[in-house]
Amino acid sequence: MGFVDLFSAASMPVLKVLIVTALGSFLALDSIDILGQSTRKEVNNIVFYVFNPALVSSNLASTITYKSMISMWFMPVNILLTFIIGSALGWLLLLIARPPQHLKGLIIGTCAAGNLGNIFLIILPAVCKEKASPFGDPDVCYENSITYASLSLAIGAVYLWGYVYNLVRVFVGHTLKSGNNDLTSIDETVTVREDLTRSLLPSSPSSTNTDGKMKVMLNGMKHQLGNFSRRINLKAVFAPSTTAAIVGFMIGTITPMRRLLIGTTAPLRVIQASASLVGDAAIPMVTLIIGGNLLRGLKGSGISLLTVLGIVSVRYIFLPLCGILTVKGVVYLGFVDPDPLYVFVLLLQFAVPPAMNTGTIMQLFGVGESECSVIMLWTYGLASISLSLWSTFFMWLVS
Repeated sequence: MGFVDLFSAASMPVLKVLIVTALGSFLALDSIDILGQSTRKEVNNIVFYVFNPALVSSNLASTITYKSMISMWFMPVNILLTFIIGSALGWLLLLIARPPQHLKGLIIGTCAAGNLGNIFLIILPAVCKEKASPFGDPDVCYENSITYASLSLAIGAVYLWGYVYNLVRVFVGHTLKSGNNDLTSIDETVTVREDLTRSLLPSSPSSTNTDGKMKVMLNGMKHQLGNFSRRINLKAVFAPSTTAAIVGFMIGTITPMRRLLIGTTAPLRVIQASASLVGDAAIPMVTLIIGGNLLRGLKGSGISLLTVLGIVSVRYIFLPLCGILTVKGVVYLGFVDPDPLYVFVLLLQFAVPPAMNTGTIMQLFGVGESECSVIMLWTYGLASISLSLWSTFFMWLVS
């Protein structure tokens, strides 16, 4: 298969994403104001709490089985590797660019977390329908692509909210503590040290009572656990999309639940059908919101050009190269089934633009929103070229 055919099959789905994104930017113009800032915020809440969870749970429940999970065991590991390698490259970028403290979490997050959901649900099925696709029968390819995209979306959501959210939270919290909350931080530190000292040092003659020592030790442990829970927001791990992923996995892999909800003869199939109907709205809505948010990046921000170029280089040069070495390595060692579509998905997970929910996370903390818009503008603006070229090369590698 020639380069032109492969490039056509790879670029058409990317162009679809670009067209819908451009429509979102058009609707967000001040002169149009259909998708203005307040509207985007409200729609984003609906997507976050309703559309995305419905999309994740319905797709996983209908496509994931215990057998397919066994065959796709490496995909969660592969996504974890994208986060680890991206984070390491992000730390190197921090050493070079030396950004402000409150932007460090944003920079590492955009380097680590890719758009592993909505783009895959658009690109993969579209690639299967292209005449020049190297993935065989379009119907079989389409069904498998939905399975891969759904699992990628679910695992990516778990990692994003479990890792990037808390990463940003730690850096933002550190910035706040260095400001007006210094005294509070010092008081907490002193209290913890006093509790630990009382619990670890030998007791004085006036405090030989065993119950008293146990009470002090338990108080110290309670205080430490409280500090840990405040630093790491475990509730973010169970964001709506993450909870929906758990539900989808349970329905898909537990046979009695699957028989109740999935299939044309399932007694409760109307629930699955309703969730799928609601979830189908997530892809166009998120893509339109992406376009509206990118418009904010045109207004500029205080982020340096070096930082933006560094993030673009990480996501579109160094991560894909690392992905080729990683994926081809595990295929060569026999750890992964060399199915062309599956290997293509694993490679593509290293080459996608940053996760758009990173912008949602920055909005939740109220910092770095304009800087995030600039990063998204450049990374998604260049994604049409980068994704097309890398997709073409990956298709050549697996065909």
